[in-house]
Amino acid sequence: MAKQLDYHTIHEIFSRFEAADPEPKGELNHVNAYTLVVAVALSAQATDVGVNRATAQLFEIADTPEKMLALGEEGLIEHIKTIGLFRNKAKNVIKLSRILVDEYDGKVPSSRAALQSLPGVGRKTANVVLNMWWSYPAQAVDTHIFRVGNRTGICPGKTVDHVERAIEDNIPVEFQHHAHHWLILHGRYVCKARKPMCSNCVVRDLCPFEEKTI
Repeated sequence: MAKQLDYHTIHEIFSRFEAADPEPKGELNHVNAYTLVVAVALSAQATDVGVNRATAQLFEIADTPEKMLALGEEGLIEHIKTIGLFRNKAKNVIKLSRILVDEYDGKVPSSRAALQSLPGVGRKTANVVLNMWWSYPAQAVDTHIFRVGNRTGICPGKTVDHVERAIEDNIPVEFQHHAHHWLILHGRYVCKARKPMCSNCVVRDLCPFEEKTI
C-alpha cells in the first residue's frame, strides 16, 4: 500500500484524467434507472461485456419491473444463463422487481438505504446507480479502484470502505462526480493487475509505484 498522496499531486492526477477523458462513462448498457440497477446487480463476478451481451435482448422486452415480473424467473434465466451465478441473480432480480412494484410504484428509489434494501443490491451497486443515474458523487469501489487506489496512493485503504472514504476525503470536490469512473477505467485498461501499462500512463511521473513497467 502506497502512502497517501498530497492534495496538489492528486489534483494534478485528476486534472490529467479529465483532460484525457472529460466525460467518462460506465460501460454497462442500460436504458433507464431500472435496467441500470439490474445490469449492475448482474455484473457481480462477471464482466461488463458479458453482461451487455446477455442484456441486449433482455432489456428490449423487460425494461421495467412490471415487464420483468411478467417474463418470470425462468424466462429471465434464458437470457442471463451465460453469466456467473445466474440462478441466484435471477431470483434477486425478480424479488427486487416485486419490491419496486409493491413498495415504490415501479420506480427505482434514489436513496442509498432504499437501494441497499433491495435483494442483490449492495453498497457498491447502490453507489453506481446514485452516481450514474442521479449524478450524485457516490464512489463505487470495485477491484480496479481498490488496486489503483492502493498502488498509486491516490486513495489507499485496507478495505473497500476505507478506500471509498479516502476518495471522498482526499479527491478535490470538482473531480468527485467522475472520480470512480476515471479510476475504474484507468485500472481496467492501463493500471492492470498483473502487467500495468506504465508506458501508456498519463500520471506515471506522479505515481510512487515501485514496480513500474518500462
